[in-house]
Amino acid sequence: MNLLLCSSSGFKNSDYLSHTKPMMEQFFAGFNAPVTEAIFVPYAGVTRSYDEYLARVAPHFSALGIKLVGLHQTTDPKQALDNAQMIIVGGGNTFALLSRLQQQGLVSVIQNKVRQGTPYIGWSAGSNLSGTSISTTNDMPIVQPETFSALCLVPFLINPHFISGQIPGHNGESREQRLAEFMVMNPKDKVVALVEGSALLVKGDCMTLIGAGAGHVFLGGEQTDLPLGECSELLKG
Repeated sequence: MNLLLCSSSGFKNSDYLSHTKPMMEQFFAGFNAPVTEAIFVPYAGVTRSYDEYLARVAPHFSALGIKLVGLHQTTDPKQALDNAQMIIVGGGNTFALLSRLQQQGLVSVIQNKVRQGTPYIGWSAGSNLSGTSISTTNDMPIVQPETFSALCLVPFLINPHFISGQIPGHNGESREQRLAEFMVMNPKDKVVALVEGSALLVKGDCMTLIGAGAGHVFLGGEQTDLPLGECSELLKG
């Protein structure tokens, strides 16, 4: 498979998606044929229209020589995904994203297409979607999907936008505490937490963490570091 799973669309004060440009260039390197067009899935967008979301994302990919077609613009979404050179899934609300894909019967379509080698790029909710479940999203469950089970492109869950430690003046749980709760209830499930500005790059059997900083792996009550730049064993489950 060919996956680029970004933690976030922004990093510090950078322009929208600008920090992902070198990651995407690294992702595209070595493709047998150039990607000139991609299907963009805007279904995680809630407070903006799908057209507005597409208009915000399209210039970034246009600068990389890729034309975006919104999945919502197609007359036959299943056929559009089957014919896609690449699939891109944006961030927003993960529950809305998964629910809308389930309602259209598109989860297995994307799953099968990407497993056959079609490149997949996601950020935030789009990265959450690539895991075994969306249970470790940071989003509010504003809708109820049929199930939390996701694309299962990688054999673990993802927690994007990871911030370590307690925010000064904030009396709610830290991210580590929330993930500790998850591990108590799901001791056999592995979670990869990605700090903003980082991404998982998957090419074939090799998965590498790239970008701004080390990640973290949560499993069975333990937290370990995921270093940058090393081919990880996590794809083996």
